[in-house]
Amino acid sequence: MDGLVLYIGNKNYSSWSFRPWIALTAAGIPFEEQLIPFDFEAGNPRFRDISPTGRVPVLHHGALRVWESLSIIEYAGELFPDAGIWPEDVGDRAMARSISMEMLSGFRALRSACPMNIRREKRAIDLPEGVTADVQRIENIWREVRRRSGGPFLFGGFSAADAMYAPVVNRFDVYDLVSSEDTLEYMSAMQAHPAWVAWRDAALQETWIVPEDEA
Repeated sequence: MDGLVLYIGNKNYSSWSFRPWIALTAAGIPFEEQLIPFDFEAGNPRFRDISPTGRVPVLHHGALRVWESLSIIEYAGELFPDAGIWPEDVGDRAMARSISMEMLSGFRALRSACPMNIRREKRAIDLPEGVTADVQRIENIWREVRRRSGGPFLFGGFSAADAMYAPVVNRFDVYDLVSSEDTLEYMSAMQAHPAWVAWRDAALQETWIVPEDEA
């Protein structure tokens, strides 16, 4: 079987790249990383050569191309069913997929106003309409599922759902958006995970700078 090759963007900025990368890394799934930086105003023309959408992330598996973060995570979970990408309990899996899809399709006010930026100095901003509601909804999701599972992650052990919300942890932190004890406890668990630390350390070494925008 051909190996998996995951094409990603800058680790400092690319939230959608972060999601499948941390999911596969945390699950111990082997893959080759290929980073193509956002070093042009409109991204990078090389993206068109490797992705049907002209965007990253995209996973290559032989001749197969799998794009979009959640699709990549799902595909890896099917290839490696014993890796624990999704929770073991069927009800937990259903809930994990539901909140992952909510992250995929929602929270646009938060994502637009507060782009992921690992290197950003922590400071608050004036929040546009909709951001506070997004923050409250996410905190309620985290609180509910961690109360059911007992933590430390959303469904006990690290899963795809945590990967889908990983960039939000950075946003909540660097834009100083939250203060509740249970939210900060979850964020601390995420930021201490070895896969998170590896991504963060690599992001801190990057020198590319792009204007803040939704990522």
